[in-house]
Amino acid sequence: VPLASTCEVTPDKGSDKDIYSCKVIPSRGAWLEFEIDKRDMVFVRLDRKRKQNVTVLLKALGWSEDRILEEFGEFESMRMTLEKDTVNTQDEALLDIYRKLRPGEPPARDAAQALLENYYFNPKRYDLAKVGRYKINKKLGLELPFDSQVLTMEDIVAAIKYVVALHEHKEDLDGLPIEADDIDHFGNRRLRTVGELIQNQLRTGLGRMERVVRDRMTTQDIEAITPQTLINIRPVTAALKEFFGTSQLSQFMDQNNPLAGLTHKRRLSALGPGGLSRDRA
Repeated sequence: VPLASTCEVTPDKGSDKDIYSCKVIPSRGAWLEFEIDKRDMVFVRLDRKRKQNVTVLLKALGWSEDRILEEFGEFESMRMTLEKDTVNTQDEALLDIYRKLRPGEPPARDAAQALLENYYFNPKRYDLAKVGRYKINKKLGLELPFDSQVLTMEDIVAAIKYVVALHEHKEDLDGLPIEADDIDHFGNRRLRTVGELIQNQLRTGLGRMERVVRDRMTTQDIEAITPQTLINIRPVTAALKEFFGTSQLSQFMDQNNPLAGLTHKRRLSALGPGGLSRDRA
């Protein structure tokens, strides 16, 4: 699994310029990617959808143009992006984001606000995990507590500053060294242990059980409801049995000889269950 925050420099095939990017990859939830293209504009990509000006995201989160200039005015690329941004108010920014994330649906301000909240600021939908919080703190020079496992405004501002400082070839930012990551370096990867995989299955099972309980609460008589009639543990046990019975990572151990068993237990999958998929490529 890649670490929570990676900053990369990749050459652009069509020109001599480099493309600078910074990805915030959670344990669970939507990715957040910042990118500076060959025209020196700063973009953001929410949940791998279409990219848009990073200033639109900041305005959607309640920032004014003055505050953006005050925070990022020293960076030429941010000033250029703000000049070319046609969105003026928070409402316009929210609707613009909603149109790109949910094309075809009629945009509404409240729905757009809720969507953005659920994407990055809701612990039920988004989880950096402790290792992700540790990595972000270390990379961006933050000191947020490890139990803060959703994104904060501080994280977003620090990530934008880091990628624009990298683009301007600064060696440090307020004492924090600025350098690109090597995505293939094992220091930037981590193992997902079996406990974490079972935890994910348990979460899936509990989610299914929650839906069953909610359905029963709406259909049954309030006077006659008891915990025994509402709660059925079958979805949870089914999710765990599904993992141990049919998951590609749940295998019979090779027991031809002691060495074969040891080798099998030490074997790692670089791509996880299902092999290479679009969201992990």
